[in-house]
Amino acid sequence: MINIPKGTKDVLPSESYKWQYVENIARETAELFHLKEIRTPVFEHTELFQRGVGDTSDIVTKEMYTFKDKGDRSITLKPEGTAGAVRSFIENGMGNGVLPAKMYYIIPAFRYERPQAGRLREFHQFGVEIFGAKGAQTDAEAVLAADTLLKKLGLKVQLYINSIGCPACRAAYNQALKAFFAPHLDGLCYDCKTRYEKNPLRLLDCKEEGCKRVNADAPKMLDYLCEACKAHFDEFKNYLELAGVSYEIDPRIVRGLDYYTRTVFEFVSTSIGAQGTVCAGGRYDKLIEELGGNPTPAVGFAAGIERLLIVMQQTGVDIPQPKTPTVYLAGMDGECRKKAFELCAALRRNGVFAELDHMERSVKAQFKYADKIGAKFVAVIGGNELAEGAMNVKNMATGESERVALEDAVVYFQNK
Repeated sequence: MINIPKGTKDVLPSESYKWQYVENIARETAELFHLKEIRTPVFEHTELFQRGVGDTSDIVTKEMYTFKDKGDRSITLKPEGTAGAVRSFIENGMGNGVLPAKMYYIIPAFRYERPQAGRLREFHQFGVEIFGAKGAQTDAEAVLAADTLLKKLGLKVQLYINSIGCPACRAAYNQALKAFFAPHLDGLCYDCKTRYEKNPLRLLDCKEEGCKRVNADAPKMLDYLCEACKAHFDEFKNYLELAGVSYEIDPRIVRGLDYYTRTVFEFVSTSIGAQGTVCAGGRYDKLIEELGGNPTPAVGFAAGIERLLIVMQQTGVDIPQPKTPTVYLAGMDGECRKKAFELCAALRRNGVFAELDHMERSVKAQFKYADKIGAKFVAVIGGNELAEGAMNVKNMATGESERVALEDAVVYFQNK
C-alpha cells in the first residue's frame, strides 16, 4: 500500500463540489473586476524565488521544495504565485501592452512546513496581481476585490491595514528597530537573531511568544513614513472610505515576503472559533525591477482556498449541494439496457442531466440507487415499454407515474 505523502490531501469526489463553489465565486469576482486569468508553470528556476520572494524570508530559507533536474538546473515548486506572474509579465512583454495589466490565478503551491490545521505542504491559492498603476486607488481596488470575494463566500471578516513605507524611509526605521531590539537580543529566538542583521522589519512578524512580548513596544513604521508614503497611505484610507470598506490600522502587519512596499493588508475572520487571516496582500513596486523588468508599480493579494473552506465550515456557511440527475434510466434486461443507453446518450447531447445503470442491478436496486443519487425521475424501460416505444416515468418526490413515448423523451425532460 502506497500512502499519500505527508502534508498533502486528496479532494474526494464527495467533497470537490465545495472547492468548485469557492473557485467559481473567485472567477466570478475576478470577472467583475476585469481580471484575466494567467497560468504559469508549477515549477520555476530557483533563482526566481530567491530574488523575488527574498533570501531572508522563511519561505526561501526553510520551506521551498527545491531539486536538481536532469540538466543539473536548480528547480523549485512554486511556493507562491506572485513571482511567477511577474516573471511572465516581464518575459512576455506585457509592460508594452495596455496598462494596468490585471490578472488572477488559481494555483497549487508548495511549502515544506509542519502540517497543521489549514496548512498543508501542497495547498491552493486564489491570487490577484495588478501591474502598472502606482496610485492608492489601485490599492483600494485590490482590497475591494478581496472584500467582495470574502463577502460573496459568506465570511465575516475585519480588514487590517498598515504601510511599511518605501526603501528610503524604511532605512531609518530599520535603524530604529535595531536600536530598540539590541538590548533584547539574548531573549529573542534564533530566527529573530538572524532577522536582526538581515531584515529587522521581519522581527515584527515573529509568532514566538517571547518575541511577540518584546516587539509589542517596538517603534511603529507609521511614525517614520516619508511625506510621499504618508500621503499614499492617507489617500488609500480615503479610497477605502469612499468604497464603504471599514478598516483598522495595525502597525504590526509587515508581511512575510521581502518584496512588499507601502500598503500591506490582511482580512481576519471575526467569527467565533474561526480566528485567523484568510486573505493578505499589499503593494510591491520594486519587485518587477528586481527581477529584471522596467520599473513598474504593482499590487496584489492571495487567499488560501483550504483556509477559506475551513473557516466557511467552522462558521456554518452553507455551500450549495451539487446538481443531481434529472432522470435515471432503468432497463429491465439486456435489450432494454441498450435502449436506456441509447436514450441516455440522446438526453445528454441535448443538455439533460441523465444517468443509467452500469452494475446490472435489478430494477428494485436501480430505484434504490436512483434515490441515493437524488434523481428527480426514474424512467423504466421494460419489455412491454420497449415494444410500445415508451417508458414508464416515476416522479421520485410525489410517487406519481406516467407513460411517455421514447420519441418525446428529450423534450419531456428538458421541461422538467
